[in-house]
Amino acid sequence: MSESDVLSILREAFYVCLKIAGPLLAASMIIGLIVAVFQAATQIHEQTLTFVPKLLIVAVIMIVCGSWIITIMNDFFKMIFEKIVSL
Repeated sequence: MSESDVLSILREAFYVCLKIAGPLLAASMIIGLIVAVFQAATQIHEQTLTFVPKLLIVAVIMIVCGSWIITIMNDFFKMIFEKIVSL
């Protein structure tokens, strides 16, 4: 296995991580921003006020996008195992 093969696998692994974590992180950041604006406007500074909506949104996105995430991970691992077999 050459250096270019290793770098292409590493690049693909980073791309898969971004595709898997991207929707979850984006939704969490958007909800965090909305809650922060609400807290600043109402001057309510409760720690759990930011945690609960983020938890709910991440759970909903995991339910909605779970099969897509599993498909991406499955395709990546198939590619990895095919490369291992070809060695």
